[in-house]
Amino acid sequence: MESITSKTQIRALIPVLLEAYTSGGTAALADAVHSHLLQYKVRFPLLEYAAQELAAILPEQAQVAFTDSLMELDTIGGNTIAGMILQLRLHRHFDESLTKAAAYIIRGNQWYVCDIIGERVMGFALLHYPGRTLPVLQGLAAHPDKWLVRSVGVATHYAVKKGLQKKDAATMFGLLLSLAGATEFHTKKGIGWAAKTIAKFHPDIIATYSERLRTDADIKQWFRTKINIGLSRSSKYATKYPG
Repeated sequence: MESITSKTQIRALIPVLLEAYTSGGTAALADAVHSHLLQYKVRFPLLEYAAQELAAILPEQAQVAFTDSLMELDTIGGNTIAGMILQLRLHRHFDESLTKAAAYIIRGNQWYVCDIIGERVMGFALLHYPGRTLPVLQGLAAHPDKWLVRSVGVATHYAVKKGLQKKDAATMFGLLLSLAGATEFHTKKGIGWAAKTIAKFHPDIIATYSERLRTDADIKQWFRTKINIGLSRSSKYATKYPG
């Protein structure tokens, strides 16, 4: 598989992609992106850059129709571009972006769709709009779809790793604890990932729950194991985000 390795190559595609949109609309643009970009090996940062360039040339009212068409193609790169465009829309279309992200995650029905979109949309939203996002994640934690429950962990991991304020990280740990009795494989993976990250960056949050973590029979061993892994790495990371 050939590779696209530079922003210059991405920019060179924009006139071709714009012509596809002008002549055939959002579905034609999605097909052109698939042909000229997604059939090549492209690293995630360049796909995110491509999403920024596409968002700049697409009318705002056409962007979601484009991401809908792109998601129908079922490609990893398409997930990345769609997730990034929804991220770029959060400041003006917060509710719509999160609703669309959830729909794409359910439709994708794969762990990597959940993780790619969950980080770029739910995770970014939690980091930058915690007050608005926390209630959304609380709702997702109780959702019957396993991927949306997993996305709570994905979002938390991303936001904490990027510097989520400690008070919000503490709130999210409380939410993770409510899921510490999960038995579904993919849910455990996502929630455990987030628990490990909080323990790594904020061991003092874990310390406030030490008695409960030790004695609560509803907390499964997999959750405790992830906490212990995170704590074992905290000496390196705990000073990065002290406040």
